[in-house]
Amino acid sequence: MWFNFSRIILRNRLLFLILIGLATVFMAYQAQFARMSYEMAQILPKSDPTYKEYDKFKKIFGKDGSMVVVGIDNSNIYQLNNFNAWFDLTQDIKKIEVDFKKDGELIKVNGVTEALSVANAYTLKKNYESKKFDFHQIVQKKPTTQEEVNEIKKAIHQQPFYNGFLYNDTTHATLILITLDREVLDSKYRNELFERIDEEVAEFEQQTGVKTYKSGLPYIRANSTTKVADEVELFLLLSVLITSLILYLFFRSFKVMMYSMLVVSIGVVWSLGVLSLFDFEITLLTGLIPPLIIVIGIPNCIFLLNKYHREYKKHNNQIKALSRVIEKTGNAIFLTNTTTALGFATFISTKSAMLVEFGIVAAIDIFLVFILSIFLIPIIFSFLKPPKKRHTKHLENKIMGKVVDFVEVIVLNHRKKVYVVSILILVFSLFGISKMTTTGNLIDDLPKNDPIVEDLKFFEKGFNGVMPFEVMIDTKEKNGVFSDNAKTLYKIQKFQKEMAKYKEFSKPLSIVEAIKFAYQSYKNGKPKFYILPPASELNKLKTFVGNDNEKGNFASFIDSTNQYTRVSFQMADVGTKEMDEILNEIQPIIDDIFPKEDYDVYTTGTSVTFLKGTGYLIENLFTSLSLAIFLIAILMSILFSSVRMVLVSLIPNFLPLLTTAAIMGYLGVAIKPSTILIFSIAFGISVDDTIHFLSKYRQELKIHRLGIKKAAILALRETGFSMIYTSTILFFGFGVFTVSSFGGTVALGTLVSLTILFAVFADLVLLPSFLLSLDKALTTKAFRKEPLISVLDEEEDIDISKLKVKKKKKLPEEETP
Repeated sequence: MWFNFSRIILRNRLLFLILIGLATVFMAYQAQFARMSYEMAQILPKSDPTYKEYDKFKKIFGKDGSMVVVGIDNSNIYQLNNFNAWFDLTQDIKKIEVDFKKDGELIKVNGVTEALSVANAYTLKKNYESKKFDFHQIVQKKPTTQEEVNEIKKAIHQQPFYNGFLYNDTTHATLILITLDREVLDSKYRNELFERIDEEVAEFEQQTGVKTYKSGLPYIRANSTTKVADEVELFLLLSVLITSLILYLFFRSFKVMMYSMLVVSIGVVWSLGVLSLFDFEITLLTGLIPPLIIVIGIPNCIFLLNKYHREYKKHNNQIKALSRVIEKTGNAIFLTNTTTALGFATFISTKSAMLVEFGIVAAIDIFLVFILSIFLIPIIFSFLKPPKKRHTKHLENKIMGKVVDFVEVIVLNHRKKVYVVSILILVFSLFGISKMTTTGNLIDDLPKNDPIVEDLKFFEKGFNGVMPFEVMIDTKEKNGVFSDNAKTLYKIQKFQKEMAKYKEFSKPLSIVEAIKFAYQSYKNGKPKFYILPPASELNKLKTFVGNDNEKGNFASFIDSTNQYTRVSFQMADVGTKEMDEILNEIQPIIDDIFPKEDYDVYTTGTSVTFLKGTGYLIENLFTSLSLAIFLIAILMSILFSSVRMVLVSLIPNFLPLLTTAAIMGYLGVAIKPSTILIFSIAFGISVDDTIHFLSKYRQELKIHRLGIKKAAILALRETGFSMIYTSTILFFGFGVFTVSSFGGTVALGTLVSLTILFAVFADLVLLPSFLLSLDKALTTKAFRKEPLISVLDEEEDIDISKLKVKKKKKLPEEETP
């Protein structure tokens, strides 16, 4: 098949170049529509109960997580100049307008729907004529004297509703609550919105010298998205520079370097085009695909060019050499790309939208870069002059030769030491694995000294956090919130008192707090009446609230039928393990206060869905790793027609995974979504060298009439160079991710690079040692059968020195394409 394929490619070079060029233009056109993701990644599948509960909550009350906070920790905020600056900052933020495209037209819209602080807080005043409450702003205008500010402070502190909400009278922290327009927040125009907020806050800092802090889920997301976009460009640049340098050091040829980078650069353009064609967005994961294409695609070019140079060195026939590059290595490269793609494709089984998209696009792109490599390398080099002697000199690299010779000595003479070291590594690994922990925080991947992390800690200290945590209560009947003497309200109050015992949760916002606020106003603003009144008083209060206002003023807390209500908390960004413990503790409290026969109560919100999503993701990523191992094992069994050889080939590939896992345990790197996917990727990549080695070993075994020792050593000498070359590219290629500001991406780069390093040891030293130590009959029996797929060069299966020509038969002349 590959012989005919090589003829088709080389005889239609111009046609294929035009087709690839047109495809690249099309993909480049599509790539311009690739867009950044501006929403929280959907981890849970739509069938998951937690997802369904959160979806129901959003349909009734809208999305949570649209609030940003700006805080200060300064008791001097009530000094005249500082207070007026805080007043101006609140008003200026509230007036921010940004560009927004609506119905194809670019218009100016308000990016902020509300900005609330002690400088514009309000209270309620009874209107005896209309029998309604009127909103009354405490600060009617900017104060001009310190005495006016003192009066404002006194008025604010007489409203207990705002303590723990807008200010903390213990820590002296105060903040501005900023509610963002949802449409702007979920669009690319939010970057302008946050830039404007930052500008206004910076002006306040410059004017007053007071340090500010900014946080909130939207703010964290926006900063992370910006960093992802910047790092995609950085990773691409570093990948190009590093792989180009290594290519030149290996081949000592600018042409080889330039055209290899051209192939993978086209692959990058195609990868962005594929992303756009599937209508997927650029996320923290899909943003890694372009540099991954460079790192994974370059070994294809190395393999093809090595073969080209070896073939040309044999017979100095350029077209014949290029033809045999396709004919003799096409199947091997196809299979190694298949194992790598399988490592990514198994993420599709997770049912998590974020990972499914990553798995689909990465697997497709790996096959596309294979197609580009197998077509473009032979075609491009067919138009160039044949390689000179200095270009093939790398095939006799003395340093690499000494490395392979050293490995050969170890395999032949020190196998027992190899096994002892391997067993010690295994023990070391198992002990390290026992130290592994599972966790996950919303900001877990950011460095501890990142301003986002430092600002979040400020709000956790002053207000117990900013992460949304919702409790939705279904009374199972219309008007159930207020029926039966409003018993639900008193149950909510009891629940809030229990939740106040947890330092991880902020002061709640609920219908109960709103009624307490209204009742205080009803009682002429006396702080002691900031309470949930008895049922008799609620009926009096209802006169001023009214049925219409009951739904209007309380719409944030109850639905239109008064069947559903919510209790909204902000909470600290605790780890998934701690969060799970908290949920397990409060669930019995919920069940006790709200009997299941009368209520359905859900804990939901971004914090809960993230926790459940992280647990779901880790569980399914272990499944995807198992699936990757299973599928690759099947592929190996097809290649070698032997269960024994599948075991022999997989054992050396398990050791690097175990060692990497142990390092995670010793260094305290937790199992989380950003680290668990390392294993599937690394396993799919590292097994490639095993395929090359065992395939060559089979070939040499047949040539030397089942001489195991000689076959293993010859296979080591033949494949050792390529294994070291490709592993070097992969090691440094994945190493570029270590410059990321995201801990998960750093872990991906570091741990995959380490896994590849350990895999080289396993494939160069441990695997040949295994083969030499196995019983001869066992090994030869395993290799006696022909594989279902032939991987390597059929011509090289023949020992030329042992060919004999019979007198009455003639061999046909070899056809040179």
